[in-house]
Amino acid sequence: MTKTKQTVFDAPLFGRLLAYTKPYYPIFVLALITVIGLAVFGALRPKVLQMAMDVNIEQQLQPGFLRYILWMFALLFMEVLCNLIFIYTASWLGQSVVRDIRIKLFNHILAFKMKYFDNSSVGVLLTRTVTDMERIADIFGEGLFMIFSDILKMLVVGTVMVYMNWQLSIVVFFTLPIILIATKIFQKYMKKAFEEVRNEVSNLNSFVQERLTGMKIVQLFAREMIEFKSFEAINQRHKKAWIKTVWYNSVFFPIAELLTSITLGIIIWLGGLNTVFEQTASVGDLAAFIMMVPMMFRPLHQIANKFNTLQMGMVAADRVFKVLDTNSNISDLGNESLKEFSGKIEFKNVHFSYVKNEAVLKGVSFKVMPGQTVAIVGSTGAGKSTIINLINRFYEIDKGQILFDQTNIKSIPLKSLRKQVSVVLQDVFLFADTILNNITLGNSQISEAAVVDAAKQIGIHDFITNLPGGYRYNVKERGVMLSVGQRQLISFLRAYITNPKVLILDEATASIDSNSEQLIQAATKKITKDRTSIVIAHRLATIQKADVIIVLDAGEIIEMGTHSSLLKNKEGVYSGLYKAQFLKQEH
Repeated sequence: MTKTKQTVFDAPLFGRLLAYTKPYYPIFVLALITVIGLAVFGALRPKVLQMAMDVNIEQQLQPGFLRYILWMFALLFMEVLCNLIFIYTASWLGQSVVRDIRIKLFNHILAFKMKYFDNSSVGVLLTRTVTDMERIADIFGEGLFMIFSDILKMLVVGTVMVYMNWQLSIVVFFTLPIILIATKIFQKYMKKAFEEVRNEVSNLNSFVQERLTGMKIVQLFAREMIEFKSFEAINQRHKKAWIKTVWYNSVFFPIAELLTSITLGIIIWLGGLNTVFEQTASVGDLAAFIMMVPMMFRPLHQIANKFNTLQMGMVAADRVFKVLDTNSNISDLGNESLKEFSGKIEFKNVHFSYVKNEAVLKGVSFKVMPGQTVAIVGSTGAGKSTIINLINRFYEIDKGQILFDQTNIKSIPLKSLRKQVSVVLQDVFLFADTILNNITLGNSQISEAAVVDAAKQIGIHDFITNLPGGYRYNVKERGVMLSVGQRQLISFLRAYITNPKVLILDEATASIDSNSEQLIQAATKKITKDRTSIVIAHRLATIQKADVIIVLDAGEIIEMGTHSSLLKNKEGVYSGLYKAQFLKQEH
């Protein structure tokens, strides 16, 4: 097995990330200027101190001493000001970049095929769009500019050291390579450790999200202890990954501090000897070097720490860009308009499979004429819901054609296509919002008056007004405040208000309660009137008046006709299904 070489710093990835700062070029430049200011003003303070000590203090001269003090205060003020501007601009830039990437990512995800979501964890996608984004922001706020500032400060301080006393500088520079080597090793292992941490965070998010969503199943089947143990195992792996990073930090930073202290001790010893005996160093040099050694070494410690932040951000950016680079979009290059769409749908020898070489539809062909109600029945897995998914182009067919008014749906823009179709599903999804917003779905062109009028037409206005707050009633997450039947009624109104040419009912009456059944039957009759309708039916009693009934079995149409004509074939599949349901109802 070939191992992918781990790079400490991914330059192409960083370049790609940096491209998002182009719209904010002035802010980027301002941040860089303040970084330079921090390095210069910080390095000049020891130099001013050296001059004050050598000229005024050592020689006991009062004139000019106040000037050096004022210079020290001025440099300190400028350093503080630069630091303030730097922190704000760097953070602002990071959040702006993250906002742009997050918007681009979400927009990209919105266009994905359903197949992508079938194969992807919701928890992982949540991590990419939320947690990973914050890590990317840290690249600018706490990583990139901070590291650049530290490196620049080291260069400036090092230059000042050489200018002031090259003999003492050699001592400092002799120790630097040791810390640099240690830092490089530290960075390498930290990158690997942070990748493990991010993986375990994604696993945690996925696990918790799924269990919270399916909590009812967990409790119904008494799986609390099993799920707890599974969570404990994932959490333990997450802990181990973080402990590894803590261990690397606990090894590196004491070593770095020890080397700094040793270097400072040598400087004081040698500098003191030179000052007293050889006079190659002044008291000011010694004081300045004591001040500059921490300024030289502390950035190295901080670089290692900030490199951790940078690495976490780079790992997060890599994950986000992988999603952005995922080409899982439905082709939307069509230019055929559906302005005059009559509602005619035709399947011509359609073949489809979710997984390669595992056919779900095997040469399905049928027509739905304008205004007709066509029912599709069959056992579970026969391919009924697949037909609905293909009409909306959630998936691409393998072979054949699907036509809307003789126009291949691949030639129709997705927005135009889906505008003509409304779907009422068995499992209704409602957002944590008001009933009104769940009906309009944010469409500003649909007024509240229009919603109320539509609700009255299909007979559910009274049901809504009896709720606390009426149309302003918040149904909470997934509509938990409503019964199954009530949620279904809301979905009927949502479909009806858009005035679609094609209406699809995917087993929409399979799970309704007795109180809602009458309302739903009346609503169904109203919204399907004079409209092309495709009904996926479980209860055959609800489709007896359908113009055409299609019987599917293992992805193939085995029977087609009206209710009465299909019952005439006593040995037929439909007749068998109807008799079985009829006898079940009698008992």
